[in-house]
Amino acid sequence: MTDEIGEQLAGWGTVAIVQTRGHRTGRDARAAVGYVEAADGSLLVAAGRPEVAWARNLLADPACLVTIGDDIAPFVAEELAGAERNAAIASLILRYGTPAEGLGRGSAFRLRRVVTD
Repeated sequence: MTDEIGEQLAGWGTVAIVQTRGHRTGRDARAAVGYVEAADGSLLVAAGRPEVAWARNLLADPACLVTIGDDIAPFVAEELAGAERNAAIASLILRYGTPAEGLGRGSAFRLRRVVTD
């Protein structure tokens, strides 16, 4: 479960709450994650360390539920590599500043909204 501060920041749209399925437990897990919205509407996110649970969960099962403000929607994660990964990490550092400089040690993802009719 995320903490109260993470929930508040998500309510303001500063971070996203990413709900994943635990790769070991199979239970729902929630994490407050910094994001950048890409030009195509997808969300770019990155983990600061390889062992971060939410990122490992997305590697095991790319389906997730994302909450930003009052918007809650299903997304699917695509792991980023190479120049696309580096650009995503640079964008996150520019948005969040010094605390985000540890990014790049873990996985980076593009989260695409699942469109349902």
